[in-house]
Amino acid sequence: MGNRVTRDDFEWVYTEQPHTQRRKEILAKYPEIKTLMGPDPHLKWIVSGMVFMQLLACYLVKDLSWKWIFFWAYAFGGCINHSLTLAIHDISHNVAFGNKQARWNRWFAVFANLPIGIPYSASFKKYHIDHHRYLGGDSLDVDIPTDFEGWFFCTPLRKLLWLFLQPLFYSLRPLYVNPKAITRMEILNALVQFSIDLLIYYLWGLKPVIYLIAGTILCLGLHPISGHFIAEHYMFLKGYETYSYYGPLNWLTFNVGYHMEHHDFPSIPGCRLPMVKKIAAEYYDNLPHHQSWIRVLWDFVFDDTLGPYSRVKRMCKLAKES
Repeated sequence: MGNRVTRDDFEWVYTEQPHTQRRKEILAKYPEIKTLMGPDPHLKWIVSGMVFMQLLACYLVKDLSWKWIFFWAYAFGGCINHSLTLAIHDISHNVAFGNKQARWNRWFAVFANLPIGIPYSASFKKYHIDHHRYLGGDSLDVDIPTDFEGWFFCTPLRKLLWLFLQPLFYSLRPLYVNPKAITRMEILNALVQFSIDLLIYYLWGLKPVIYLIAGTILCLGLHPISGHFIAEHYMFLKGYETYSYYGPLNWLTFNVGYHMEHHDFPSIPGCRLPMVKKIAAEYYDNLPHHQSWIRVLWDFVFDDTLGPYSRVKRMCKLAKES
């Protein structure tokens, strides 16, 4: 796949992120892409079905043995929960109800959060804005691993452990890299989430609660779907900081694999990103992309030139808040 180098630091660049310029060029050539922006009318129904499916699963697993609780958490429930985190990702861009109904989007994300078992949606929204605005930004983009992660998790066994612990690093890294004040929405998110957790415990006992939380932790860690975490922005080829994946797992993940297209047009819902690629094919067809998230994980673990340091970093000036 081209020239690779062993890394002992991040790839520091002194240019703007590529998505801003490509967005301008594509819109100038294909203004019809603007018609793809706006809410996805089906998203709220798909997400609601997934939430109620998990609530039904809580009832069905309440009398299973612990080994089957963890099996179904990994093989089924965790896949739904991981998919719901990606629905929350889409909702954070206001594509459930549109930009004019921002509050509806925030509360619907809290609803989508319920099977995940841990309050997540409000904090994700707060930090995900920075990931788009300051892609790779030092001390701003908390998607970038810390220096400790890059230095320590550098052998196959350690990288495997790092993948397993991804949910822990994703939840704690923002507190270290770019701490922000707790918002009212985060408090409400936590109150609603823990109230539902307690209600499930009251109705059906501890096992359904463990089923939900274990599924979230396991499937956000070492799991085929989690290949998207590495595939999106880890620099498999020098000079390329965002990659797409066009394979079948997009059906389970709200097309998060169309990641170059998403960063070019974050206001376009996942269901319409394939149309972006089709309309502006000459901008995407010749860019490097991944064929398999499982292969991404394998290469990440066993290729000595890949690791948490394999990310582009840049210094960014804070944008003025409107």
